[in-house]
Amino acid sequence: MQTITQTKRIVIIEDQTAIREMLAEILRIDSAYEIVGECGDGLKACAMCLELKPDLLVLDARLPGLSGVDILRRISKQLKNTRVLIFSGYESPALVREMLGAGAHGFVEKTAGLTEFKKGLETIANGGTYFGPGVAALLRNVVANNSPTGSLDCLTEREREILKLVAESNSTKDIAQKLTISVKTVDNHRTNLMRKLNLHDVASLTRYSLEIGLIDHRVQSW
Repeated sequence: MQTITQTKRIVIIEDQTAIREMLAEILRIDSAYEIVGECGDGLKACAMCLELKPDLLVLDARLPGLSGVDILRRISKQLKNTRVLIFSGYESPALVREMLGAGAHGFVEKTAGLTEFKKGLETIANGGTYFGPGVAALLRNVVANNSPTGSLDCLTEREREILKLVAESNSTKDIAQKLTISVKTVDNHRTNLMRKLNLHDVASLTRYSLEIGLIDHRVQSW
């Protein structure tokens, strides 16, 4: 592994306090890294990253306030030099695809352990791309099966808003009121996003939204 020659400034975004503090503690004893920010809330995370402009971002996929995918979509154009490692307790083809499409450079599952995490962080810090063993196997399987499910990239901003609201069990009328649009417009957008994602019922939309971290599994039941 190539040695990191310049101290890298890191922001850690993780909503589980114990995990966030553990990662920070481990990295603080390594002179290659400097922890400049820690956060457990998605909305606050965006502001922190844009202000601190870290060299490296360690990002969980599922966060309160804003998902990891949405955070990357908001900051990636402004932080082109920030390298991003996803460290997630959940991985799925849809989630990995969305994270990579949003600008992530590596993805390590939490079950892979801290040695794998450090290896992934060092790899992306040196300009490479890294996947933990579970994610790598997942990607191989996706390629082999040629999964047909679409990506958020194919949706408009309004369609993404409606996808999230549908998955959060809002009725068509509720969505129309929240977005100040007509019920018919909501129906049209929902039909279009289902077609683009190749998903054909609310349960499938909800599962997909959970997989990519668009909604929080802790508040869902079906």
